[in-house]
Amino acid sequence: MRILRAAVVIGVLLTAAPVHAAIITIDQLPAAFAAALLTPGREIIGGEPSINFTIATDVFLLSEKEFGVSQVLFANSLTAALPPSGVNTIVVQDAGMLAGLAANAIAAQLTTPGPGFFVYFNVNLQMPRLVFSADLSDPTADLAILARLPNLGGAPGFAAMPTFTAANFAIQAPEPATMVLVGIGVASASLRRRRKY
Repeated sequence: MRILRAAVVIGVLLTAAPVHAAIITIDQLPAAFAAALLTPGREIIGGEPSINFTIATDVFLLSEKEFGVSQVLFANSLTAALPPSGVNTIVVQDAGMLAGLAANAIAAQLTTPGPGFFVYFNVNLQMPRLVFSADLSDPTADLAILARLPNLGGAPGFAAMPTFTAANFAIQAPEPATMVLVGIGVASASLRRRRKY
């Protein structure tokens, strides 16, 4: 009987309609961002693409190599409720925000420096935007707008902000060739240490 039940469950799973998730890879900062890092004070680099994003299924795949973030440490809340550390990917539920205001509100809460991402609802554009900050804890850190999400515009879009989860964000590890070179380097270093002893 158990085998029959298992077969039925497997059959249902195999014939169920597939979920069509879009993987949106973001692996480059805007070219102007490098220059912004060399200029004192905050610069906000825009010119981002418009991307239709379905919160229930889609994922932003963010490059570890480009952004310096190795894992998603997620929070979705009002900025006043953010923990002081342990987050690098934040969805801001506050209303009436612009990129700089959202970054300042995040920086006011965080005590641990480091790069990261945030999604906020832009009050002027009436849509969410995905932003990279060179340091989420620094109110003067440069910002790069990575994407705007026009399909999540207006009041329904703002109401959907709490439904973002950690599953909407993933980190793309360095390319396999890079990982092989790192592995060879580590192995060589350990062999050299063994020979000395």
